[in-house]
Amino acid sequence: MADAASRTIAVRNPRTGATEFSFQAAAAPEVAAKAARLRQGQKSWAAKSITDRVAVMRRWAGELVAHAKAIGAADGADTGGCHTSQFTAFIAVANINGWCEDAAGALERATVSAQSVTMPTVELRSQLVPYPLVGVISPWNAPMMLSLLDAVPALFAGSAVLLKPSEVTPRFIEPLMQTVRKVPELARVFDFVLGDGQTGQDVVAQSDLICFTGSVPNGRKVAVACAERLIPCFVELGGKDPAVVTASADIDRATTAVLRGAVYATGQVCYSVERIYVHESIHDAFVTELVRKAQQVTLNDVDPLQGHIGPFIFVRQPEIVQAHLQDAVAKGAKILTGGITENLGGGLYMRPTVVTEVDHSMQLMQDETFGPILPVMRYRTVDEAVQLANDTIFGLTASVIAGSEAEAVPIAERINAGSVFVQDTFLTFAKLRKLGTNSFGVSGVGGGSRTGPESIMRFMRRKGIMINRGAPADILDDKPADVAGPRR
Repeated sequence: MADAASRTIAVRNPRTGATEFSFQAAAAPEVAAKAARLRQGQKSWAAKSITDRVAVMRRWAGELVAHAKAIGAADGADTGGCHTSQFTAFIAVANINGWCEDAAGALERATVSAQSVTMPTVELRSQLVPYPLVGVISPWNAPMMLSLLDAVPALFAGSAVLLKPSEVTPRFIEPLMQTVRKVPELARVFDFVLGDGQTGQDVVAQSDLICFTGSVPNGRKVAVACAERLIPCFVELGGKDPAVVTASADIDRATTAVLRGAVYATGQVCYSVERIYVHESIHDAFVTELVRKAQQVTLNDVDPLQGHIGPFIFVRQPEIVQAHLQDAVAKGAKILTGGITENLGGGLYMRPTVVTEVDHSMQLMQDETFGPILPVMRYRTVDEAVQLANDTIFGLTASVIAGSEAEAVPIAERINAGSVFVQDTFLTFAKLRKLGTNSFGVSGVGGGSRTGPESIMRFMRRKGIMINRGAPADILDDKPADVAGPRR
């Protein structure tokens, strides 16, 4: 929590519950000074060819590999040893190397050089101009990975980046920035500030474009602040992601996929499975097998490299999860396994929790829970399953598991989500290099895709340069009868 006077922020270890260190939140003058320095450096960065920027970014990737162990340890200290932390530096390297291969082609495809159709003497040329300063405000889950998901393509585009990581999980930033400082050209256009929500507001005030990942309430505040400044913002605000399991589905396959999709990283993933709709004919058998498998999942409280799931990262998250469960039980739901917050050595854990007899009057089926919860609901017809899956303000991902791909795909095409996984869950990483998508509802706002080769265009403005090689239009020869325009 931040002290009201000094804005000193304490950082908690999610495995022990202890406060391990604290830091001073950056004040507005510090944010402004860093923004000004980055803007100055961005001029020469944007002037480089994409080939030159790629060369710089390849050097950075090499530094990330060299410092991967330290980065993973810092990320893991803040997340409680989440599996992703162990290889987060290598995820970043894959992100960078992907853009090293894709950026030039993406920018080339977005470039126009053509003759006008409506005015044949006019040549059309485009110029891609990067936004000078991109502000990235990142969340507390998978902190480094999600910080760089937007920062990396922005840098390839020629923008400078000012990053504000979550105050809950800021430890990765120092080893990350050690790698940045090893590449002087990059250090001139990539920096960070530490702080709270007020610091985030200061970043918005200094930036030309904002990328925010987090909760709906905070995302709404960011969007309003950006709207007041008339700057673009891209916000990713989580999900309440459904999984539909049809009567013909293989129960072993379906339960394995759904369990991992719901409890990986303790369910603290924006595209975790949070609602499960199972045809009534296999509901009971599905639930029995799901409970059996859920009870085999172990906690990593003894050793972060052992066990299957870790502690809650954010100290208040188990309170939200418990509130959703209490509301559901009060309205008739039944908890078949799990459902208890366990304090183990100061860390807060919850085992996979299977809940039945749920319906859409419950918070558990409407609001993002962000925990290892598997609420299972019966349905009778495919139309009902689709209606239930689409009964949400969110629309990030969904899953459909059926007896065959041919049966599953038509259902997937009817669900309102930016990505729909067929015959599995949790396939988001499969699309990153090839497929751009747009989320539905409040899950993603701002236009443009966050993934795929075209996502770099979020950080560019296209300028049109039009050259007339014919005679200019003459006001003295501009006759009303010339319905096709002035004569040439």
